[in-house]
Amino acid sequence: MGRSGAAGDRMGNVAVSRLVVVSNRVAPITEGEPTTGGLAAGVMDALKEKGGIWFGWSGEVSAGAESLPNPERTVGAITLYTVDLSRRDYDEFYRGFANGALWPALHYQIGLSRFDWTEFAGYRRVNTLFAQSLAKLVRDDDMIWAHDYHLLCLAEALRAEGKTNRIGLFLHTPFPAPQVLMTVPAHEELVRAMCHYDLLGFQTETDRTAFADYIVRWAGGDALEGRRLRAFGRTVHAEVYPIGVHVEEIRAQTETPTNRRTATRMRASLLDNLILSVDRLDYSKGLRQRFGSFGRFLQDYPTWHGNVTFMQIAPPSRADIQTYREIRRELEAEAGRINGRFAEVDWVPLRYLNKSFPRNVLMPLYAEAQIGLVTPLRDGMNLVAKEYAAAQDPEDPGVLVLSQFAGAASELDAALLVNPYDEAGIAAALDRGLAMPREERCERHAAMLAVMRRNNLDTWRDRFVADLTERLSPSHAEPGLATPASTR
Repeated sequence: MGRSGAAGDRMGNVAVSRLVVVSNRVAPITEGEPTTGGLAAGVMDALKEKGGIWFGWSGEVSAGAESLPNPERTVGAITLYTVDLSRRDYDEFYRGFANGALWPALHYQIGLSRFDWTEFAGYRRVNTLFAQSLAKLVRDDDMIWAHDYHLLCLAEALRAEGKTNRIGLFLHTPFPAPQVLMTVPAHEELVRAMCHYDLLGFQTETDRTAFADYIVRWAGGDALEGRRLRAFGRTVHAEVYPIGVHVEEIRAQTETPTNRRTATRMRASLLDNLILSVDRLDYSKGLRQRFGSFGRFLQDYPTWHGNVTFMQIAPPSRADIQTYREIRRELEAEAGRINGRFAEVDWVPLRYLNKSFPRNVLMPLYAEAQIGLVTPLRDGMNLVAKEYAAAQDPEDPGVLVLSQFAGAASELDAALLVNPYDEAGIAAALDRGLAMPREERCERHAAMLAVMRRNNLDTWRDRFVADLTERLSPSHAEPGLATPASTR
């Protein structure tokens, strides 16, 4: 719902606030067309209901030193605003601190994390650029919902601009244990900045507890009632909001006439048993370990030779960063080694596709796969696991083999949970899943569906927005005090 006038429309005595969504990138949206991706799909309905702004980086690197916010387009009650980044900002903020230091540390890959104070200064500078641009756009009663690890310092920068709005952050990645986070030399500056938010949302209780542990044990803070934490002179509400999927919508997509025809063609070209993995090409996804596990499976369970295909779809990611180029070369070499050792004239066991596919191709693949193999070394949630389970036929479902270190494992404990570093364990789980009786598959699948329906995408969004809405108004609350909509 949009607003008119500075005060906005009113329902009774309650002002209808706009929602301002801030993310590193703004998803392209077209009126009347479905939006793909967890973040985009999750916030679009809230924006359509309240009216508001989606703000972020345009994806362009400009020659200028500063970029003013540009209204990209208006779709219904939503206006998309973007800013360009300078080459220096891109190198220091995006390639540098965000993806060179912070991303690996958040995913417990500290051996791959590299820190530079100049790059951290660039990270803060871009957060300030976002804040200064937003300050020109937001109204006093707007709610600001920031997303992910790129924007840990945004609320602090907005407060410096004099903004007292309700500001929340949802972290899509894991939040590491304190001693892992502390390998990033700027850890205190980051957590201090995070405390300027009113509401912090985490994927799992493990992530929320890790943040609370840092506050209490290392920042000299206090854990208060109602999941509030106080440190650095601020009080913040920290809660768990597991992101979900639209279960019925995904299953319906697999049943469209076009997708059913696609499935029929796939069934004719594939063997009886398909093991499917779909991941962004990233070291946190455990792709190297997964290829090794499949090789171990072929070695230890030769009865499956000629009757199973492992398909790994891994679209390129951050191709201008050296670490990601190395992963691609290693996977190509490992795929060649496995196929060279085990393939026959009429059977190629591993299909490695280093490209992206539209959902009308992926959904039939999900539905046809006997095994969904999802084994990240660490993941905030992993929606591929949920999409695979949602796409399955409840009368004859496949089996989800899931890393115990994916956030989804805290909900989908009816999957076959594995340690992504244990090649023999994953190989055994593949054998068990392929041979699992239909009755057991149905029971496990039904248990997962029940959880996913309860914690779907709408629930995730509505709970976060409700808790952010219920924060005490700035004129009546102590700085940073957040009051949850409900105590959980």
